[in-house]
Amino acid sequence: MPSAGKITVDDTVFYDHHQVQLTAAQLRQKRKDIGMIFQHFNLMAQMTAKENVAFALKHSPLSAAEKEKKVHTLLDLVGLADRADNYPAQLSGGQKQRVAIARALANDPKILISDESTSALDPKTTKQILALLQDLNQKLGLTIVLITHEMQIVKDIANRVAVMQNGRLIEEGSVLDIFSNPKNELTQDFITTATGINEAMIKINQQKIVQNLPENSILAHLKYSGVVTDTAIINDIYKQYQISANILHANIEILDHVPVGEMVVILSGETKQLAAVQESLREAGVELHVLKERSN
Repeated sequence: MPSAGKITVDDTVFYDHHQVQLTAAQLRQKRKDIGMIFQHFNLMAQMTAKENVAFALKHSPLSAAEKEKKVHTLLDLVGLADRADNYPAQLSGGQKQRVAIARALANDPKILISDESTSALDPKTTKQILALLQDLNQKLGLTIVLITHEMQIVKDIANRVAVMQNGRLIEEGSVLDIFSNPKNELTQDFITTATGINEAMIKINQQKIVQNLPENSILAHLKYSGVVTDTAIINDIYKQYQISANILHANIEILDHVPVGEMVVILSGETKQLAAVQESLREAGVELHVLKERSN
């Protein structure tokens, strides 16, 4: 039980004032609306794949024939119809997790909680399981709560992010908002690690051109998203302001269908033009931080 706080799911209060707010019967019924998958699958070794899925339907009012049909449908949904009679020992890690997902979906939950469900899998299998979860989200209209420490997984699959520390929610927002403008220090640490900008800056600061910055130059860190990524920023800078640009690091990735870019660049030119280009970029929605500068 929580030591404090309130648990509400779909406007139903499960826990408040240090006690459960539902009867045992109500709680059992509500739990059917929530499926769960785990890091280590939790399959029963003495049961086949189809028996593991069927076990979740033990107290279902469905007939035996309906249960059998549903188990087959679920295994087909997760791509394991041909492995129905295999035991867990005969399955790979990814296949075991697919069985666990099918079992979690047996009672038609509205919410699927994925607790570090890919942590025990290799990178290729992880991508396959994440693709399956995304497919289920779209096909079934299923809300998936993904618990993970891996920020790459968050970038690959999530729409919204909640960052927890010591049992408290410290930051929440869309994937785009969290990755492009993190507010909390812990979130900022997560993001800089995930984007690799800290490692890039270590290498950048070791370059001679950065250690001995040319006259009338700035070393700038640019961050931009959405339609700005469609703009030829460097080309426009040169054409409009006669500012030369030396790109030291650049990256663009897609977060929740929105392109997000990042660049570390040396801009060189006349002092007035350097000031003008900085103002122009910021007005265009580019977040610009001057890391180092040198005038003549």
